[in-house]
Amino acid sequence: MAHAMSDDQVAGELKKMTAFIRQEALEKAKEIQIKADEEFAIEKSKLVRQETSSIDSQYEKKFKQAGMSQQITRSTLANKTRLKVLSARQELLDDLFDKARGKLPEYTKDKGKYQELCKNLILEGLYALNEDKVEVRARKEDYDVVKKAIEAAKDEYKKTMKGREVKVSLDEKNPQPEGCSGGVSIVGTGGKIDINNTLDERLKLLETDALPMVRTSLFGKNENRRFVD
Repeated sequence: MAHAMSDDQVAGELKKMTAFIRQEALEKAKEIQIKADEEFAIEKSKLVRQETSSIDSQYEKKFKQAGMSQQITRSTLANKTRLKVLSARQELLDDLFDKARGKLPEYTKDKGKYQELCKNLILEGLYALNEDKVEVRARKEDYDVVKKAIEAAKDEYKKTMKGREVKVSLDEKNPQPEGCSGGVSIVGTGGKIDINNTLDERLKLLETDALPMVRTSLFGKNENRRFVD
């Protein structure tokens, strides 16, 4: 026959049960806290990775943009500098040929040298035309010099061409225009072919033909230039 528990025994049992429940609750709370901490750590790590990736992506984008901007700026400055250099070089070349053009009249002052020059210019035209009859046009003030040059050119042409003679006359009806610096024109084929050997025209040809050589002499060879004029 079971004996009824005394009040002290009941109180003891209740105390044990309370202690057990409290211990269970503490352990459960601890498990929940641990799990919560783990989940927090995982979520935190995830958020950190996401933010880090975002920052890296933004940095890389800005770095590329800065690099491109720097390249554009450098290229713009290089082009501006190159254009300034080319402009300065062209001004120097233009000034060089302008000065040469201004000195052309000086070549006509020494009559002996000028007559020799006119003779060679006439000969060049005679060889190029290879005709039996040609006309020479010159400035009015050069007629005396050019007439002597014509005779000298005819004699040299005859010797060079093994006795072949050519009739060369001075076309006094069509003198060189005002402002011409000197030299001659050799006209053949009944006026259809005109070889312009005036000093002005020869300087123009020099500007075109000798410009690359003059440019190289003044500024040196351009290593970036792929083609030669």
